[in-house]
Amino acid sequence: MTTIDQAGTFRLADKAVKRMGYGAMQLAGPGVFGPPKDHKAALDVLRTALEQGVNHIDTSDFYGPHVTNKLIREALHPYPDDLVIVTKVGAVRGEKAEWLKATSPEALTQAIHDNLGNLGLDVLDVVNFRSMLDVHGPAEGSLEAEVTVLADLQRKGLIRHIGLSNVTSAQVAEASKICDIVCVQNQYNLANRQDDALIDELASKGIAYVPFFPLGGFSPLQSSTLDTVAKTLGATPMQVALAWLLQRSDNILLIPGTSSVNHLMENLAAASLTLPADALAQLDGIGKQG
Repeated sequence: MTTIDQAGTFRLADKAVKRMGYGAMQLAGPGVFGPPKDHKAALDVLRTALEQGVNHIDTSDFYGPHVTNKLIREALHPYPDDLVIVTKVGAVRGEKAEWLKATSPEALTQAIHDNLGNLGLDVLDVVNFRSMLDVHGPAEGSLEAEVTVLADLQRKGLIRHIGLSNVTSAQVAEASKICDIVCVQNQYNLANRQDDALIDELASKGIAYVPFFPLGGFSPLQSSTLDTVAKTLGATPMQVALAWLLQRSDNILLIPGTSSVNHLMENLAAASLTLPADALAQLDGIGKQG
């Protein structure tokens, strides 16, 4: 029996959530655009995640667009009291599936109302502002105007808590002067370690760090070292990569995504995998290569 309790919990906003969560992005169609290949399978994945103890789901109304939020509502509404649904705003999808910046006050306000409506909520638990200064990674620049809009919507009672995505340490500091920042969601995994210092900085402040593409995303992790460690431990390479993240820092919350129940169970099983010191040393070297 898989149990995710072994990975422990960390406080996200005002709730302690299991450190192994679920990301809904892959429930949409190819390229995160359009409906799922198998509607029933998508619902089964969401319901199984909760049955296995997951109480942290990451989503966005620009996944699909509107697809993953509607699936979450169909599968899980009315939601359990302990479930934290985290969404993000700052982008929309174009007709050709392109990712477009949508950060004006009007666009951000509309995005909040879209998320509320499609999730069937009166207030959103956590909203991450996704910086679009550079689509491919964090880029310096002020986010004051956008975060101020979300803080205003928070005061109006539409948002409980605010987080950031695709951001730098300086942007976290800037935003923290406007409102409490409860989490940061950036790309980070065994091979992409540019946020090492930021993770430690956030940990010292009790702020959750949520790595997206924990398994490499559109470019899955590939490493002979990872394969070797996994074989030695009797686990899959992806399980080892997730376990490494859980042992990297207590403030890391995982949201690996999948559209398959079998793959979901495989991911969740990583919560009970403890990596010995020699394996950690080998894995740490992956991100320092090149």
